[in-house]
Amino acid sequence: MFTSVLMIEKPLSPEDVEFLTTLHGDEAVAFVLLMQPRGDQADVLLRAIDDVALGELKDAVREGDEPEGSEAKGPAERGLAHSLAALKAAGCEAHGQVVEKHPLDRLKAVVEESGADEVIVLTEPHYVEEFFHRDWASRARHKVGVPVLKLFAHSE
Repeated sequence: MFTSVLMIEKPLSPEDVEFLTTLHGDEAVAFVLLMQPRGDQADVLLRAIDDVALGELKDAVREGDEPEGSEAKGPAERGLAHSLAALKAAGCEAHGQVVEKHPLDRLKAVVEESGADEVIVLTEPHYVEEFFHRDWASRARHKVGVPVLKLFAHSE
């Protein structure tokens, strides 16, 4: 069975699930999900700059209203549960956890523990971080020892 560690920052959409579950053709895939709570990936200013770059001015204004820190854990846990249920409903083996501290260290440990074949970082565009190679995928490539694929999540 092919094992993918999947780093996400929001619940998987039906389009994300369909894409992920067909990415390797007919090969059976097991997913290990790592959900990073919102607010821990980047600061409010960087997220607002990304929103402006995407032309999402209304979202840029609302960035300060998003839960952060301990307030973001509940939504992250619900998003993880939703994503795991969706992958299982699609016939995949899936388990995961919310990662609050040292996500790249935890990613490396999960890759080693699970014998993962790849890491998939499914994220919204983060132009400022990507430009400076500080996004999750760029940083993970130097740490995990398996191929890292960066994909953009489908919008709701």
